[in-house]
Amino acid sequence: MLEAKLTQTFIKAFKQLYDRQPDIKHISFQKTRSEFEGDRTIVVFPFSKILQQSAEETAQQIGEAMMQLYTEIVRFNVVKGFLNLTISGKYWVSFLQQALSMPDFGFNQSGKGKRMVIEYSSPNTNKPLHLGHIRNNLLGWSVAAILKANGYEVVKVNLINDRGIHICKSMLAWQKWGGKSPEETAMKGDKLVGEMYVRFDKELKAEIAGLVQQGYSSEEAATRAPLIIQAQEMLRLWEAGDPQTHQLWATMNGWVYEGFNQTYAKMGVDFDKLYYESETYLLGKEIVEEGLKNGALFQKTDGSIWCDLSAEGLDEKLLLRADGTSVYMTQDLGTAKLRMSEYQADKMIYVVGNEQNYHFEVLSRILKKIGYQWADTIEHLSYGMVELPEGKMKSREGTVVDADELMDEMILTAKEMTTELGKLDNLTEEEADKLFTTIGLGALKYFILKVDPRKNMLFNPDESIDFNGNTGPFIQYTHARIRSLLRKATHVEEDQLPGTDITNTEFLPDKERNLIRLVYSFPQWVQQAAESRSPALIANYMYELAKEFNQFYQSVPILREENISLRLLRLDISRIVASILKKSAELLGIEMPEQM
Repeated sequence: MLEAKLTQTFIKAFKQLYDRQPDIKHISFQKTRSEFEGDRTIVVFPFSKILQQSAEETAQQIGEAMMQLYTEIVRFNVVKGFLNLTISGKYWVSFLQQALSMPDFGFNQSGKGKRMVIEYSSPNTNKPLHLGHIRNNLLGWSVAAILKANGYEVVKVNLINDRGIHICKSMLAWQKWGGKSPEETAMKGDKLVGEMYVRFDKELKAEIAGLVQQGYSSEEAATRAPLIIQAQEMLRLWEAGDPQTHQLWATMNGWVYEGFNQTYAKMGVDFDKLYYESETYLLGKEIVEEGLKNGALFQKTDGSIWCDLSAEGLDEKLLLRADGTSVYMTQDLGTAKLRMSEYQADKMIYVVGNEQNYHFEVLSRILKKIGYQWADTIEHLSYGMVELPEGKMKSREGTVVDADELMDEMILTAKEMTTELGKLDNLTEEEADKLFTTIGLGALKYFILKVDPRKNMLFNPDESIDFNGNTGPFIQYTHARIRSLLRKATHVEEDQLPGTDITNTEFLPDKERNLIRLVYSFPQWVQQAAESRSPALIANYMYELAKEFNQFYQSVPILREENISLRLLRLDISRIVASILKKSAELLGIEMPEQM
């Protein structure tokens, strides 16, 4: 890489000039700031202090020496303590040709030999997927794709929360006020069960209000309400293996799974393995019993089992209730152990919202306290909440934005805007429908993934589908524009275009240079995105590349360029930009249309 060569040259120049070895930790070449001339910059202040001379003098001396040692440096300039180096056009053109010849340009094998298990989605079977799940699924799937692009072996898993008091609430509501199947109601199964959950909450609130009027406190009423007592009894029956309760549970969960699968397929996410809480919570109980025996955990007089983390600045954590039933943490203990035994993962990444930060810190500490040293492999990819202009969503009150409805709305909006802009020329009805889906879902995915995962975000559907600005449709349109350009190029197939025949280019126009430098940085962004678990780095890189290309496209002739060598260079730049936009989009789960 250029940086490695510049570093070697700097060291050689420094030793030649001053007869001493420079401190390696201070040698770092960065992209030159746009207001200065140059391609790469190094700060020489640390070296000038050691040499006891001005930074300007040091930079001037090193710049002259580096030019003598590395012929690809054609100019340099000094701004205070900053040495700005200009690299020859020949180098950039040579790099471009090399990148074009590499099918996997941008990807690397830095993670080869390492296995990452990444959990995302983790839905509850008492409600359909909503906008918050969309962010979770898109983030998890994209991080998995980015890790694969860096050579990691990745296992995508989904832990389905298919048991517990919340599931019993939907079951009880269906017994009391439902009684019909999805076929009979013409509803998706997950939506039918979700409606039952909302109905339970509504009826429970009414019961609690009635008890409060009778003189009970709100806290007392919440525990004495007949509905919550019945739901708790249903959970006890389920854990005791009651056949009738299990039959209803299996039937309603089956409805939900069918609905989930339709939503996942539309969203474009998938999994290598499904885990079910109903199959892992017992294993979690075994771990708790193990911890109790070895003294890592303790039991209270009511029979409940806890972990005391107060010495570590935390508090006591309940692991088994007094009646022997488990909690979320119990299940997570069992699932973690099961996954580690199955995959021997280098990292187990949990994609879960930031409201669970404390939960995952405790999970790791409990495992370690019980004696599992692999607890350090647990990593919580904590992401911020998705909010709407109207405020936060609440599942119990039925105010969530349904995932299916949102995706349908995005596709419809794409249809309306695309038709209005007249982008349907020469498309069949089937091709047009596919284009609407590609644009609508691309807009949704890009808008969500361009935000740093750790930040809360405000989702605005109208803003996301704009064909201008930092949006998916803008980038998709840029790709389609390039593909159209390449189809027109000399009326030959893209892969028959000759390579750029420029062998001694010292001067390279700014527009071409800027684009090639952006192309050059693509591998670095792919690696950084993996290290930081942030698809936002890829998304915003795509936008910068698309924006720069559009400025290039508007300001210079390509097919009309009379200088054939320059024309071929511009076509090669167009080819690599289209290729990178498509590769980047694939890492985000976004399709790139050939025409728009």
